Amino acid sequence: MGKTAAILLARLIFAGVFAMAAGFKFAGMGNTAGYIAAAGFPLPLLLAWLAAIFEVGLVLAFLSGAFFSEAALLAGAYVIFLAFAFHGPGHWQGNQAEFGFFVDHFTFLAGLLFAAVHGPGGVLAAKLGVLWRGRASAI
Repeated sequence: MGKTAAILLARLIFAGVFAMAAGFKFAGMGNTAGYIAAAGFPLPLLLAWLAAIFEVGLVLAFLSGAFFSEAALLAGAYVIFLAFAFHGPGHWQGNQAEFGFFVDHFTFLAGLLFAAVHGPGGVLAAKLGVLWRGRASAI
């Protein structure tokens, strides 16, 4: 019972983090686009919308357990991309807190990799996915 509760709580935390990120983007799409443009990316408004939609997809996968391992791996790649693009070494000189933000992304990656390997658990988890098909581990 404790493992099941921990897995469900972890899924809720993953979903909550990405839901908040998507919510902030939807609430201030122009601000998000400005932040993306400031990092030097082209088509910032399009990228902001794509990021928000992607994050909503991650939320759905973490809550439902469908394509859970795939979503966790994609989220991990996304989180590391964000670390380097927005908090990487070029940002540390002007603000040492950026180094902390950068490192935090790697701890999040560790949790996502662990989740990807072990799956969504056996409770409240759709049995859809390409990776680890038919395997809903309880860790």
